[in-house]
Order: sequence, then structure tokens, then C-alpha cells
Amino acid sequence: MAETAATETRPRVMVLFAHPDDAEFLCAGTVARLARDGYRLQYVLATSGDKGSDDPNATPERLIETRQAEQRAAARVLGVEEVTFLEHRDGEVEVNIPFRRELALVIRQGRPDVVMTFDPWQRYQIHPDHRAVGQTALDAVAAARDRMYYPDQLVGDLTEHRVHNVYFFATDHPNFYVDITTTIETKIEALLTHVSQIRGREISDFIRARARQAGLEIGVEYAEAFHYLPMMRPPDLRRHPNW
Repeated sequence: MAETAATETRPRVMVLFAHPDDAEFLCAGTVARLARDGYRLQYVLATSGDKGSDDPNATPERLIETRQAEQRAAARVLGVEEVTFLEHRDGEVEVNIPFRRELALVIRQGRPDVVMTFDPWQRYQIHPDHRAVGQTALDAVAAARDRMYYPDQLVGDLTEHRVHNVYFFATDHPNFYVDITTTIETKIEALLTHVSQIRGREISDFIRARARQAGLEIGVEYAEAFHYLPMMRPPDLRRHPNW
């Protein structure tokens, strides 16, 4: 019998991001490590990247199909077990109460121990979807833990849920680094599934260079950087025996 979110015994990590390929660029080495080490991973995407193309023959409808398929392929490479598309329009995600409600419901349904998302305080982040997803994801973490927020969601077996820890990627203030030396090639393999986005571009050297720079901070070959926000303890990714 398949385990549900309520009966799952493995630590659960939810990665909330805006577009297909965001996670592969920003945190996929960590995702691959977590999956390898026994965590259950869920991706939640605000959009399907329906505007992400400079092809004059592309349409939003075809892009949705293509980019969702690419994201699912990347998830399989990394070991992510569930991919959820909320299907907001690319470039039109906003910080508002309806979106907060939606993400609070996703968190209550998925019941993650850990949430990973954009740092909403990153300076000079040009893409509005990235800013909106990071801010609203954190707002939803706060709302999801209290039964007085959106009580209409709490029907049947669904209850309020408290996230234990939040890790922000794309941050200006990293305070936590993950050694991805053993998963850098998996990260690159997953990123290369996004053919519609990286065709004709050599991306591997760029990914290695950025990871190598982060690795210098902790004395390893390759790393990814996060800002760690403890919500409660335990569990805590930093307490994982392999970290």
C-alpha cells in the first residue's frame, strides 16, 4: 500500500519555485543528495513557463506541454517523486491572499518537514515571479501552521501543518552550504533535460564554476549556498548524519 503524506515516515522536503528549470539551476545538487539519502522530494511550480521562449513559432499552449515534460524528466533524474504545477501565468505571479491560500493548502496537503524556496529579500532580483514565489511561500508557511487561517481547508483528514525549517536559495546572505561534489553531474544531467531553454548553449562549465565558487566557502570542490531559517527543531537538515 502506498504511503500518504499523513503516514509517510521519511523526512519530506518541498521545493517551491516559479518556472521549470529554476530548481535545476539553483538547488538540484542538494535535491539529488536529499533523494539519495532517503528524503521524499516534492516539486511545486507556480507556473509552467508558458512565456519562456524566444522561438517566434512558439505558443503558450505548446510551451506548457514542452516545459512540463522537461521538468518531469529532470525530476526523474534527481529522484523527485512528485511534481505539482499550479499553472499560474508566467510573469504574472503576485503576492496576494489567494496565492497565499493556495500555497498554504499545498503545504497542508504535502506536509513537508522542510521547505526550500527563493530568498524573498534577494536584492535586485529582476524576475517578479521569483520575488512573488519566495515571499508568498514564506507567508504560506506561517499560515499553514495555524488552524485559524483558512479553516475551510481543514476538512476530512486535512489538518494544519507546521514546517520545521526553511532554506532559501538565490540568496545574498548565505549561512549554510551543501557539499554537492558527489551530485554535481546529476545536477547537470537534470538541467540538460530542459532542452527548450538551453539549446545551443554550453551550460556545464557555468554550473561547475558557480558551484566551485560556493565550494570555496566550505573547503569542498562543489557546493550550493542557502540562507537557513530555523522554524523549529528537530528535524534539521544540518543534523543529517551525512552532512
